[in-house]
Amino acid sequence: MDLPGVPSSVLEELQGAARLLGIPRLALVGGVVRDQLLHQRYGRAWSGVPDLDWVVEGDAAPLVEELNRQLGSERISGVQEHGAFGTVAFQLDGIPLDLATARQEHYPAPAENPVVQAGTLQADLARRDFTINAMALDLVANELIDLHHGQEDLASGQLRFLHVGSVQDDPTRVIRAARYAARLGFQLAEESSKQIRSTIQEWPWDWRPGDAATVAPPALSTRLRMELERLLEREPWPQALDLLEQWQALPLLDSQLQNDPWRTQRLHWAQRLGLPLMSALLLGAADPVAVAQRLQIPGKQQQWLQQCGELRDWLVETPPPLEATPSIWSTAIEQQGWPPEVVALAVTLKPKQWKPLLRWWGRWRRIQAPQTARDLIAAGWQQGPAIGEELRRQRSAAQDRSR
Repeated sequence: MDLPGVPSSVLEELQGAARLLGIPRLALVGGVVRDQLLHQRYGRAWSGVPDLDWVVEGDAAPLVEELNRQLGSERISGVQEHGAFGTVAFQLDGIPLDLATARQEHYPAPAENPVVQAGTLQADLARRDFTINAMALDLVANELIDLHHGQEDLASGQLRFLHVGSVQDDPTRVIRAARYAARLGFQLAEESSKQIRSTIQEWPWDWRPGDAATVAPPALSTRLRMELERLLEREPWPQALDLLEQWQALPLLDSQLQNDPWRTQRLHWAQRLGLPLMSALLLGAADPVAVAQRLQIPGKQQQWLQQCGELRDWLVETPPPLEATPSIWSTAIEQQGWPPEVVALAVTLKPKQWKPLLRWWGRWRRIQAPQTARDLIAAGWQQGPAIGEELRRQRSAAQDRSR
């Protein structure tokens, strides 16, 4: 077994300890197996191994204890045991390793968290999302285990769900499909695309849009948000979001997002202005605040979305004229008390008043009066409201000169 960047001695020590203890399976699993095959067989660039995830048939803790007994603290460090199944994280020769007991799972209800219990490597692979992620490199037998034809899908550039009920059980897999397809340049298998469309049309989940946000199951709320965050932060998000639209999958968030012609433009503006892309994405929803509450995005961002709605109403009802001076626009905006992020979010929507909003956000709000209260007092002004009025007059004049 060859893993670029991982010393062969690390693999040999793991292999020797596992065989000594009679462990039937010690297998490398997850994306590193997929990426290694893509690198070795198809010449894909190797991006490195941030960590190595292993599945152990049996208890992982004795294996780490044996390694520690053989190698000592000079080579084994940072041992942390956690989880109900004895998952152990540690470093061997400075290489991060995570050992988890093989497990199997079932879903008590669609989109709920699965119930997990100890199982075999075969069962552990069967609970994964895609065929290309359900392969393992068994260090004990020194063989590649591919029970779901992942190698065939790697060769053809196909992304395929493992089961006919994959989306029903865990709709976050749809977001992961978009992430992997955009990153790897893979196509979603036709039956998997049909599974997405048919499952969303049937909507087999107990929670429905319009129900209380607090009762949405995890895979339609917090876990869905986490996958979206990964998509927006780590992946080529324009392509990934286009794929979700192509697969008719965006109703998982909100039906209005499915046909959102300004989505890419809005998110590019948000990126340019340093705003959270999640907030900009949700601005296209019928009720952005309701979706934000269901996904449990940070409270401050929920407040921004609420205030952005108020700002949009204000732009329709009582904004200054487009040709108004910078000081008039600044005074009008600042009287409302909106934070700069809310004004910037409104800019991403490109209302007809977007230019004065952007200028306030980028320049006008930063302009101060050339004098301070202390300067005025030193010049003979008496303390009182007149000083504040003079400072406001000076600031307005400075703003208008900046046009």
